[in-house]
Amino acid sequence: MLHRTIHLFRKELRLHDNPVLLAALESSEALYPVYILDRAFLTSSMHIGALRWHFLLQSLEDLHKNLGQLGSCLLVIQGEYETVLRDHVQQWNITQVTLDAEMEPFYKDMEANIRRLGAELGFEVLSLVGHSLYNTQRILDLNGGSPPLTYKRFLHILSLLGDPEVPVRNLTAEDFQRCRAPEPGLAECYRVPLPVDLKISSESLSPWRGGETEGLQRLEQHLTDQGWVTSFTKPRTIPNSLLPSTTGLSPYFSMGCLSVRTFFYRLSNIYAQAKHHSLPPLSLQGQLLWREFFYTVASATPNFTQMAGNPICLQISWYKDAERLHKWKTAQTGFPWIDAIMTQLRQEGWIHHLARHAVACFLTRGDLWISWEEGMKVFEELLLDADYSINAGNWMWLSASAFFHQYTRIFCPVRFGKRTDPQGNYIRKYLPILKNFPSKYIYEPWTASEEEQKQAGCIIGQDYPFPMVNHKEASDHNLQLMKQVREEQHRTAQLTRGERCCSTHVPCAVAHRLSPGTQGSGAWLWVLFQGAFPLWIPTSCTALVVTVKTLSQVGEQEFEPFLPSLSPWSILLPVAEILPKARSSPPAPTPQPQAGWVCLQGAEICAALPMPLVSQNILVCPWYHALP
Repeated sequence: MLHRTIHLFRKELRLHDNPVLLAALESSEALYPVYILDRAFLTSSMHIGALRWHFLLQSLEDLHKNLGQLGSCLLVIQGEYETVLRDHVQQWNITQVTLDAEMEPFYKDMEANIRRLGAELGFEVLSLVGHSLYNTQRILDLNGGSPPLTYKRFLHILSLLGDPEVPVRNLTAEDFQRCRAPEPGLAECYRVPLPVDLKISSESLSPWRGGETEGLQRLEQHLTDQGWVTSFTKPRTIPNSLLPSTTGLSPYFSMGCLSVRTFFYRLSNIYAQAKHHSLPPLSLQGQLLWREFFYTVASATPNFTQMAGNPICLQISWYKDAERLHKWKTAQTGFPWIDAIMTQLRQEGWIHHLARHAVACFLTRGDLWISWEEGMKVFEELLLDADYSINAGNWMWLSASAFFHQYTRIFCPVRFGKRTDPQGNYIRKYLPILKNFPSKYIYEPWTASEEEQKQAGCIIGQDYPFPMVNHKEASDHNLQLMKQVREEQHRTAQLTRGERCCSTHVPCAVAHRLSPGTQGSGAWLWVLFQGAFPLWIPTSCTALVVTVKTLSQVGEQEFEPFLPSLSPWSILLPVAEILPKARSSPPAPTPQPQAGWVCLQGAEICAALPMPLVSQNILVCPWYHALP
């Protein structure tokens, strides 16, 4: 039986690679494309600000236009979700509601309510994943029902899953012609509202225009430069460049104007034709996988957007200081680079990821010691690409509340920006009050003499504030606070997760029954060491141990948030043709191994590939069995 269907657009405001819309078209005799503009929901659950309102309305208008070219239209119905559905299901004799499956708690609750309404009113509900590369539930299932809490573990799970599903085919006018279009007059009755209709100021316009059409144009523009695509490494991009040195596609992914699967496979095609290309986590595909990582963790972590009740978040007694928070939010910190970033954020709704890192560190563990939750709320309001999972995940990471363990690395609000923009052109653009300062003062205008300040037309303390803190004193003090927090909570779940590949709290390490195989070609197992505890390995492996390598040879990368500062010790064990086999539980630790094992002193495992297992605070390498 063919259905009379309402297709609900939520976060997939596009026609390309829209699997649930395609399924709706293939199963329906009549299709009503609907966006329910529930202002209370968008304001209370998504905390959508003025710039994002404009971006959303532009995206809806573009979607309406693109549907029109295929013989349909978009019906934007204002009101509360359940009320709108109840009224129109009965009015239009609807037998099916289709919608994109989302992982945020408020979207899950919405879908559950729609399904309950369907059971009451007699319509079917179909939801399919299209906003992420993978169905996060499949990742959780492969990881034993819990989220992988390190990027390395996450990549391991993805290697078991294989590549993401390929994008579905493009929709055509013929697809829509097979379904009866909405009745004449409905499009005018339920048109896309103008900002003035919603009392949104026209002054809050971003240079970023919303919509699938704009997103696809930007995508093509970036993919044209295949050399840039293949060599892209995120840490080498410039936080204070006047034009984005990254793709700048994040607002279009966030609103669903662009498909991440389309981008992923376009990148795969380019990589396949190149002799060399960058790899995750630095590459463009690596950035999509970071997004997927945070989606997966958020989908299975209660209270993900807050500290209280969040099982992966350190519990920190942050300062509550409304005045300092307001100065940070309104670009009045007295540090020009920080204030320029916050000004760009407020004016345009987008800032470079390293700029986000800098202002987040400044607010939290770096200078002000204010909770990451407060910064997350500001970003949620002001960012065009605000995203439940990515926003909260990054704020926890940058505040060293979760994921990030190199908490001693603090962004200097003066030196960091100066490294990439010594002339201060970024500051001159977003803080014109400082534009006449010589370059040597532009990052520290308070160091200029009174006469030099007069010549620049800006008196510090009058026209622009003095720095609100002494960075050196504040950061040193906060570093001690963070050390204390981590010492107090070092045995909590937040810092001793059994699946972590980075551990500084394991009392000893045993390489349990590692089958060495034979000398010669074979698989290589990296084991990185730090500390003063012993490691036991089979005697037959000792001849294969490679001597000390320096830290630079190991290849530590400062952008990798899950790798601790490593000592310059590493051991490379070649193991011939090994095959890891999972066990329901790790073998019992062997405090005193039998004959045939040798103890290497001065070593605690910091990381191992594949992932180690933990049992009773003893780190045990997983079982390996030599292939016959």
